[in-house]
Amino acid sequence: MVAMWWPCLVLALLSGLEISGFPRSPLRLLGKRSLPEGAVDGIEVYSTKINCKVTSRFAHNVVTTRAVNRADTAKEVSFDVELPKTAFITNFTLTIDGVTYPGNVKEKEVAQKQYEKAVSQGKTAGLVKASGRKLEKFTVSVNVAAGSKVTFELTYEELLKRHKGRYEMYLKVQPKQLVRHFEIDAHIFEPQGISMLDAEASFITNDLLGSALTKSFSGKKGHVSFKPSLDQQRSCPTCTDSLLNGDFTIVYDVNRESPGNVQVVNGYFVHFFAPQGLPVVPKNIVFVIDVSGSMYGRKIQQTREALLKILDDMKKEDYLNFILFSTDVTVWKDNLVQATPTNLEEARAFVKRIDSQSMTNINDGLLRGIEMLNTAREEHRVPERSTSIVIMLTDGDANTGESRSEKIQENARNAIGGKFPLYNLGFGNNLNYNFLESLALENQGFARRIYEDSDASLQLQGFYEEVANPLLTNVEVEYPENAILDLTRNTYPHFYDGSEIVVAGRLADSDMNNFKADVKGHGALNDLTFREEVDMKEMDAALKEQGYIFGDYIERLWAYLTIEQLLEKRKNAHGEEKENLTAQALELSLKYHFVTPLTSMVVTKPEDNEDQTAIADKPGEGGHRERGPESRILPLRPWTLESQQRNWPGWGHQTFGRGAGLEASEGVKCQGSTPLGPSMAYLTSQQSHPSPYYYVDGDPHFIIQVSGKNDSICFNIDEKPGTVLRLLQDPVTGITVTGQIIGDKGSNPYSRTGKTYFGKLGITNAWMDFRIEVTTEKIILGNGNELSTFSWLDTVTVTQTGLSVTINRKKNMVVSFGDGITFVVILHQVWKKHPVHQDFLGFYVVDSHRMSSQTHGLLGQFFQPFDFEVFNVRPGSDPTKPDATMVVKNHRLTVTRGSQKDYRKDARVGTKVICWFVHNNGEGLIDGVHTDYIVPSLF
Repeated sequence: MVAMWWPCLVLALLSGLEISGFPRSPLRLLGKRSLPEGAVDGIEVYSTKINCKVTSRFAHNVVTTRAVNRADTAKEVSFDVELPKTAFITNFTLTIDGVTYPGNVKEKEVAQKQYEKAVSQGKTAGLVKASGRKLEKFTVSVNVAAGSKVTFELTYEELLKRHKGRYEMYLKVQPKQLVRHFEIDAHIFEPQGISMLDAEASFITNDLLGSALTKSFSGKKGHVSFKPSLDQQRSCPTCTDSLLNGDFTIVYDVNRESPGNVQVVNGYFVHFFAPQGLPVVPKNIVFVIDVSGSMYGRKIQQTREALLKILDDMKKEDYLNFILFSTDVTVWKDNLVQATPTNLEEARAFVKRIDSQSMTNINDGLLRGIEMLNTAREEHRVPERSTSIVIMLTDGDANTGESRSEKIQENARNAIGGKFPLYNLGFGNNLNYNFLESLALENQGFARRIYEDSDASLQLQGFYEEVANPLLTNVEVEYPENAILDLTRNTYPHFYDGSEIVVAGRLADSDMNNFKADVKGHGALNDLTFREEVDMKEMDAALKEQGYIFGDYIERLWAYLTIEQLLEKRKNAHGEEKENLTAQALELSLKYHFVTPLTSMVVTKPEDNEDQTAIADKPGEGGHRERGPESRILPLRPWTLESQQRNWPGWGHQTFGRGAGLEASEGVKCQGSTPLGPSMAYLTSQQSHPSPYYYVDGDPHFIIQVSGKNDSICFNIDEKPGTVLRLLQDPVTGITVTGQIIGDKGSNPYSRTGKTYFGKLGITNAWMDFRIEVTTEKIILGNGNELSTFSWLDTVTVTQTGLSVTINRKKNMVVSFGDGITFVVILHQVWKKHPVHQDFLGFYVVDSHRMSSQTHGLLGQFFQPFDFEVFNVRPGSDPTKPDATMVVKNHRLTVTRGSQKDYRKDARVGTKVICWFVHNNGEGLIDGVHTDYIVPSLF
């Protein structure tokens, strides 16, 4: 179970570079025998090295991959590395034929301007995104000329956190091909001395591992090297594919002759504290468990399994109770009870009967648990020297009782009053994780996501094991007055067995001779104070040994820890306080070259004889923003110039006419023009193979007609006016569509509750250097720097190679990119003097079969086939709209039967479309959360 939590250094190396180029001909296949063994499609990865240098738990990691293009044509090579979510990237360089292209860390806003400029030219790559439970994936690609060599080098840093008595480096290795020189080389330096060091691999037998692995430690130094030969990498003696596909794990711990250890280098210090051998403080624990309808089935079963295992681990000195919440609150006992054998047996019987039902009343359930702990303490029902803990498990958002997140946080904060921690476990993805995290952080706890998987019960047990054995409470680390500056967090509600408290800071006087630190806390039997005294001269002599690793490690450790804690505080700050915390974290991120949520790394790389800009951002657990995907730059296609009625700057063939032309409900032939061809076939009633369609219209209602099903799914997005949403983005075709929200006349611009619509749309084709800005007043077509402006009073068709744009007077606009990509924009006009409503737009994707599988966005993510199942249809709150349970994308959702309108044929009346409505901004249906799709501007 240890490997499931706190993977202190996690790296997945996917150095088997992805290659794209021209298909291989039979002649090329014959020539492949002359290529070096291990080469794939002409690309040989001849060296991959992971160099890990750990000094006093602070890891400095460099991943280097070298490749050569032995093909006779240029190839696109992609470099993928998965790294821990808690790590900060500090550098990336790309070297091609001896020329190095470095990365620079900049403020996110500054980098974003470069990004937006580049994206309009199709030259931008989004490099970092979340990947699985514990990882983030770094990806970059580059065209490599025939015969050229390329070197990728990624550097990141992280403070290793102690969990269950050891530090762990977890490396997921997957080279994807045989590599002549493959090596993992880890050097560890610990001034306290190394007490144990081990390594293992899941993808290789111990016999083979032993011949490729060397490990040793003595005193303060440890070393692990894994260097398999080509034969040791083979999946079988005669195979050419690699067996290196799995986990490589290094674990170690340090000597603890004293509870604490202080190290000082160059005016900065770090203080590690982890006492051993103390008696466990009895705990008073209340489990607040969500048993609403969404927990039905596997979730509630796994929760029962985990709670039964936790009951087996309870100590007789502990006190406990269970609070179950759905629409109402149910308690096992009226008060906390001691974990005696009789009470535990009764508790097991209660847990086995737990079942799901009804709604989610987080507020009342949580407050009942807090009240129970407060009452037990006030009435002396629990030992004086005991500690209280609330653990809440939920899989969704509050939807009955008090459902406002801010009010629930206020109520919990006031009820707890800083007396004990609250830990929140979020089961699955269909919940507001940011709310759970904020709620826990401001009550001295933390949040943890429990992933919906076969091991969910083990995840729950693993979390409990982290907090099961408190050795100290109310821990405070003290230093001489006026001697320390810029101190990181130095108070903790608990110290748990197997963990470690880390405090860092800067000395006010770098010439001081002695350094003292006191750690005070309440133990199970008495109050404790641990003192550390450091002689600075002895310290200097002792730490000279570690110079071979990196000498400024304590300063960088302090900066890492400070940034991490500032970002945590920022989550619950407001106004001026939040601005100050942001400014401090940003300043440190830039100074120490860390890619944090406030900064981005800008990488400039060569592409088609031009510099191409790529942005590396850091996503967050509660939801991440993915930048534009990587795309190659293709030459712009020439415009078709023909005889025409009117010449517009930068435009080719156009046809104009009043009251005529293409409409969404008519055939494809326009007055004064030739037929537009197969790309408009969706407009005729004779189409024999109708494609699924996707659109957004109204307030704003998103409707997905699912391929292969005679049914539709719909959802709304509730955001304030002015918000810009990414509707679709395809890095292969270069097409992006965004929309800006407007509200009713006189509506509150900061409100998300009023009616909203799309008032502006942006359509971009980066490869063509082409864009369209559509408002309810006009349409602006941009070709490079040349702009053409049309009004909704025009009827106009504009064509060029691979593009057709038709505006139908006061009705719609049809945009086709060749054969296979067609959009329709509907204009909704209302009475100009209407006191409330105003004109708005609808956006319809009626042909998407030529868009790539990488297409994403609120609509674009549904272009690839997916399935859903609806069952348990039942009466809803509205008798005319039944509820049901939907299983989609591994989520179980409560949906409501309803209807929306399709306005392609008639913008005034529309055609009714029956659909299953997904609540909460499409949560559980869309990937991530809806705020992931918010972008700064249309273009």
